[in-house]
Amino acid sequence: MIRLGKLTDYGLVLMSQMARRPQTELHTARDLAGKSQLPLPTVSKLLKLLLQGGLLQSHRGTKGGYSLTREPRLISVADVITALEGPLALTECNMEVAGLCDLEPSCPIKDNQRLINQVVRGALQKVMLWDLVRPMQFAAVRDNRGNLVQIESASSGRVQ
Repeated sequence: MIRLGKLTDYGLVLMSQMARRPQTELHTARDLAGKSQLPLPTVSKLLKLLLQGGLLQSHRGTKGGYSLTREPRLISVADVITALEGPLALTECNMEVAGLCDLEPSCPIKDNQRLINQVVRGALQKVMLWDLVRPMQFAAVRDNRGNLVQIESASSGRVQ
């Protein structure tokens, strides 16, 4: 099963919470912990990772806090996952560093694995932080040409 780590899930919650407010608004770890109902140490750890990943900037001082470095429309889910978990790769052979898998030189499916990895990465790059903030009106994603393509509704299983 392909699954995001719990910290990544929480990181998306925090980033979505920040995206609901104006980009210039500062958020403290304590405020974010209270609003998200996450433990303060977890929130602090996530903020540090997101800061190191270039998605947040910190502002020092008594009125300091954290803010997004870009508009929510310009931050993808892939950006958040990469900041918290490292490069997106479904298998070791899809990592950008060669030689991590012993079977790589003779693997008959490595090219197909890379294709699958590119498709998953591409899909996550098309879902923006702003998309997580808005109420879902319909279930659709953008294809390679930028056209909306309908997908199954998560709640009903029917195409919207």
